[in-house]
Amino acid sequence: MTPLLTESELAAGLTSLPGWTIEHGKLHRSYKFPDFAHAIGFMMTAAPLIEKRNHHPEWANVYSHVTVHLVTHDSGGITKKDLDLAGILEGIAQKLL
Repeated sequence: MTPLLTESELAAGLTSLPGWTIEHGKLHRSYKFPDFAHAIGFMMTAAPLIEKRNHHPEWANVYSHVTVHLVTHDSGGITKKDLDLAGILEGIAQKLL
């Protein structure tokens, strides 16, 4: 099991993730892409990287919007795995926004 982040570790991690917040005990980010193709492109680009890490987001797509929630379920909260995945997702998204 991956250890949970302390509040100070989480706060420090969020400084490098603009737009990410904590919502209901999970890392949260909403993206608005130019259109549906960009939104799905984001998800499809991220999918192999997510699968490789075996750390899957809770995410949803409605037209040009993608909402992401990250939490390490088997640890019961936010871990370094979540911060790392948020960083990867942010890098992909910034190329498409």
